Amino acid sequence: MSDSIFTQIIRGEIPSHKIYEDEKTFVFLDIHPVQPGHTLVVPKIEIEFLWDLDQETYEAVMSTAHKVALRLRQVFDKPYVGMKVVGIDVPHAHVHLIPFSTLNEFNDVPEPTSEPYHERLSAIAKKLAF
Repeated sequence: MSDSIFTQIIRGEIPSHKIYEDEKTFVFLDIHPVQPGHTLVVPKIEIEFLWDLDQETYEAVMSTAHKVALRLRQVFDKPYVGMKVVGIDVPHAHVHLIPFSTLNEFNDVPEPTSEPYHERLSAIAKKLAF
């Protein structure tokens, strides 16, 4: 089985807009965001489902999500940061964090684009970086 795209991002083989990293987690911007600041929190170990993580890694992911959500709320001045665990798109456990003001913003669907807006994402990553 080949490594997931997230494992390749964590190893630096594929570029990302990283905003945080610690011993157990890696955080970067979604390249097709629902809202500006849409962030992915992933464990560094490749396990497909969040619910299959060992307790220590699961707690590390949630602790990082908490830290990043507070930062998202501060930087984007949004009252809410929603969390989604979907688990379909990439076979590597991950949590989506989405800053929003209305339920429509949270449930929005990203514009279908062939190429991500890397300049915009880079500027956002600089604002969010720890």
